[in-house]
Amino acid sequence: MTLGIVMLITALIAFFVTSLLGIFLVPYLKKLKYGQTIKDIGPTWHQQKQGTPTMGGMMFIVGCLAAVIVGLLTLLILEDFNVVTVQMIRVVAGCAMALAYGMMGFVDDYIKVVKKRNLGLRAREKLLIQFLIAIGYLYLLEVSGGVSTLVDIPFLGQFDLGWFYYPLMLFIIIGTTNAVNLTDGVDGLAGSVTFIVAIGFLAIAARLQFSYVSILAVALAASCLGFLVWNLHPAKVFMGDTGSMFLGGAVVALAFGIDMPVLLVIIGFIYFVEALSVILQVISFKTTGKRIFKMSPIHHHFELCGWSEMKIVIVFSLVSAVCGVLAYFAAPLV
Repeated sequence: MTLGIVMLITALIAFFVTSLLGIFLVPYLKKLKYGQTIKDIGPTWHQQKQGTPTMGGMMFIVGCLAAVIVGLLTLLILEDFNVVTVQMIRVVAGCAMALAYGMMGFVDDYIKVVKKRNLGLRAREKLLIQFLIAIGYLYLLEVSGGVSTLVDIPFLGQFDLGWFYYPLMLFIIIGTTNAVNLTDGVDGLAGSVTFIVAIGFLAIAARLQFSYVSILAVALAASCLGFLVWNLHPAKVFMGDTGSMFLGGAVVALAFGIDMPVLLVIIGFIYFVEALSVILQVISFKTTGKRIFKMSPIHHHFELCGWSEMKIVIVFSLVSAVCGVLAYFAAPLV
């Protein structure tokens, strides 16, 4: 059995488990009345989405992780369980990190929809948990020998960051997960962009012959596609913080899996534009009393400019695809 067949099986499992789970999960979430509360979030016409089931990210968390487990075990069987590589440890640790972020998102969603506290976890609580998860992930990589302070900077070369590596990586991990979370604000946007990002990482991992990372990439891409069956406009279910935090962790895991975390700046361009738009909006309003954008994150700005949700998804996905191609050529051949 070739790697290509293993990846195909992984993709099919991820897609069908995710999409078929929706048949049972969406009605169940409706029955529990786990609907999204729309309050001062997005343009006024988003009020019509009030009550749409949330926490749907559980669908692709199950689909993605089930597919990864099958894919990794199949590769291990093909290799007669002889080799447990640093690359595999990175993937397993990355999945654990993504799951931990997803669990944090689930608690946040639960507080919002069940406890009726619209803001969920307090900001300081979220940040503390995110730091602990990121530190735990870096620790797992460190003890497994999967950390090197040598970092590849796209188009510039390799640099030894020394002790500065760790705070920078903490910033990248936490910044990326929160940026993906902010991207989830329009039907199908976070899922579509992450699908493209995962395909980009798949192409890079395949070129570098990182088979285990390829398994995670194809599982993430296929599970996002399965979720979009339910999440494209008009969305029948939202992923919630449960899903968006998991996606952020999974994207980080892919970048660390190929040992190129800084590549996230290119391939995850849309994520960081979304986060930067919020930061600039807050700074501008607090210092000058004026807003740079009609509303942030920036996808809401385009909505208020007259763009449809589908147009935003298509344009942002195309930009992500261009950035994925750029990242492919920026990734050094190692």
